[in-house]
Amino acid sequence: MEHIKVSRALHIILDSVTMMGSELVTLEQSLGRVLNERILSNRDLPPYDVSAMDGFAVNSGDLATIPVNLQIVEDIRAGDMPSVVLRNGQCARIMTGAPLPLGADAVIRVEDSKQVSANTVQIVVTAKSGQDVRAKGENMHSSEVVLTAGTEITPGVVGILATVKAKHIKVYRHPRVAILSTGNEIEAIDEPVDPNKIPDANTYALMAQVQALGIQPVLLGIAHDDPLELEQYLLRGLEHDVLLVSGGTSVGAYDFVRPTIEKLNVSMKFWRVAMKPGHPLAFGVLHRTISQADAQPLDAFVFGLPGNPVSSMVCFEEFVAPALRRMMGNMRLHRRTITARLAHPLKIHPRRTEFIRVKLSRDETGYLATTTGTQSSGVLLSMAHADGLLVMPAEGSNLAAGAIVVIQLLDGTAFQNEMGFEE
Repeated sequence: MEHIKVSRALHIILDSVTMMGSELVTLEQSLGRVLNERILSNRDLPPYDVSAMDGFAVNSGDLATIPVNLQIVEDIRAGDMPSVVLRNGQCARIMTGAPLPLGADAVIRVEDSKQVSANTVQIVVTAKSGQDVRAKGENMHSSEVVLTAGTEITPGVVGILATVKAKHIKVYRHPRVAILSTGNEIEAIDEPVDPNKIPDANTYALMAQVQALGIQPVLLGIAHDDPLELEQYLLRGLEHDVLLVSGGTSVGAYDFVRPTIEKLNVSMKFWRVAMKPGHPLAFGVLHRTISQADAQPLDAFVFGLPGNPVSSMVCFEEFVAPALRRMMGNMRLHRRTITARLAHPLKIHPRRTEFIRVKLSRDETGYLATTTGTQSSGVLLSMAHADGLLVMPAEGSNLAAGAIVVIQLLDGTAFQNEMGFEE
């Protein structure tokens, strides 16, 4: 099977996966989930015109000539309802969030007034109708759609859900993800150190990448290079919605993953992608029956990831993460990209899309990208140190220092050390 382009592989994956069914979660459990229903407002908010400031509720027409003395006829706190109607020459002392009395159409801030006596205030500025007033329904109107299906639940969205008193929310179900490492050479984390073996970093790096998406995966352990043992592990993994298999997908004499997966009726969609690192990537679908409960297809999706740890992590970022996000109902599937200047010359080898690990810094002109050093797919420290992946197209050529490059940000780079703006 020929190598296919990254974009083609991603298209095949995203065209294959399906969004999960629904489940109800409490408001306290909803952060990071995706709405699978629309949310309506249950009231006008605010329910009446309210003051946006501490000050005095006035009729703006009384302030045509300033300064002017007004009689204070009422004090209105937040939570109180006005009891008088303002007449010419009158005002009400009002607190932030308190409803405006009838006859008032503006609020004068405390600092724009002078207390003359206990019942008299002097106003020293003019006002327009509506000044420092939050109008009825400014936030939301009764029965208005305030959130639509497909909305990712952020802290701000949680606030809206609380505002409309949505204690239970229908969201897309998280896919059930299983992770399996393969190979006789792999050493489990709880086994004694054997200098002739390779520690099982892939299971836990993939686990963390899955957890970063809000999913708690199942760790199946390590399958040895034995077709019968591998088959048993794969059968367990195929009980889940998504199975990530690390290693054994290449063309070596003991790479049994692909033929064993095919034996289990998994339809392989592709094998090998024109990318570096990560070209021995495989993807397949196990077609199963329809769930009577929610009429959702119960297909299982299998990713055969490279055994080299960097290749495995890069393939997860480019293909698995977008697939999982689509299954969870997300609309934004891909890591954010930025442009940066290259801090030094960079030699590349075209023919395949290349993902180069880089560190980011800032100077007066913007972001500056520096490689993490060796780009060997076995050097996991390069991913530990990387802020992002410099994406080099297959038809690219060597780059000079100062060249503008595209950087795909990795998890955690939504935060930075400095404030990043001037006051």
